Amino acid sequence: MNHANTFQLIVVIAAITQSQSPLAMGNILGSSISNILGAFSLGLIFTPETIVFDRSAKIYTAVLLGLTTIFAIFILFFEFLGRLGGVLLLTTFVVYIASIAYAIYRGIVSPPIDEDSDSDSDSDSDSDSDDDHNEAHDEEKALQSRSRSSSTTTLQDDSSSSPLQISTAISEEESVPLAKEMFSDIDLESSPLRIDIGPKKAPHSTLYHLSRLLFGLFALSLSGYILSHSISTLSASFNLSTTILGTTLLSFATTLPEKLICVLSSSRRQSGVLIANTAGSNIFLITLCAGVLFVAGDLASLKGSISVTEVAAMWGSSVILAGIVGFGGKRWMGWGLMVLYVGFIGWEFTGDRR
Repeated sequence: MNHANTFQLIVVIAAITQSQSPLAMGNILGSSISNILGAFSLGLIFTPETIVFDRSAKIYTAVLLGLTTIFAIFILFFEFLGRLGGVLLLTTFVVYIASIAYAIYRGIVSPPIDEDSDSDSDSDSDSDSDDDHNEAHDEEKALQSRSRSSSTTTLQDDSSSSPLQISTAISEEESVPLAKEMFSDIDLESSPLRIDIGPKKAPHSTLYHLSRLLFGLFALSLSGYILSHSISTLSASFNLSTTILGTTLLSFATTLPEKLICVLSSSRRQSGVLIANTAGSNIFLITLCAGVLFVAGDLASLKGSISVTEVAAMWGSSVILAGIVGFGGKRWMGWGLMVLYVGFIGWEFTGDRR
């Protein structure tokens, strides 16, 4: 769970505390659609080549499609399940997290791999090869020195050797002790060449990191409260449904981090990060966020606030995502998804919401 998911949950909780459960439901539906038609489409648009997804990506999207199908049926008949449905969604989230951890442990799926780590491993292998090359070079130098010393001894023992050769051999033998005598008087401690790196920086305490964590959570909570309150005020000012603003403006704002992550991961050819961010965020929304809404929200106010078209758009987006992951992603697919997203937003403001 990243900071974007945490912010999504805070926005849902803030809407519930302000008695705006339809706004929270609209944010859940709209964010699920925006993560695929908006964020994932940007990932396909900015990819430098065709994306081929691995087995783990297909498993993630299959899980998402199954959960979205169940959730779509569930929210169309939520009034019959009520709080029990929320508990089931929260339980599903816990089971999902445990199953993914177990699958990673058993090697069924692999976590997203950052290309930086690959480059680090490549640099390590390069350094290993450099070390091997240096060792071979040192061995070659040792062999040359041994052969040179043996040739020098032969020259000294041979009576036919010239005086120049003998003096050269002697000078080579005397060069090492002479160098030692020359540098023995140098005080390395007082030498101006000595570099003083100064005292090491002390690590921060646990209290410091804890205070930063609490401050970050407070900032997220405050921003989530302000955002949900502003959307509610706009809804009253323009006489618009809070569900409409939740599926459009609020969901667009809360999914901006996902859009940035998708663009960066696709430009770096990190398909695992791209699909994990998209599918993982949607699973988080339809299990944990929706579970909290059905457990703590006002279920009576949710009746009639959701249209069948919005549910169909959420489910259809998951179907499209599964198809793209199965057959490979291309840039024109991203443009097609973006057109669908713009069309969905336009329908939300102009369509018949009976």
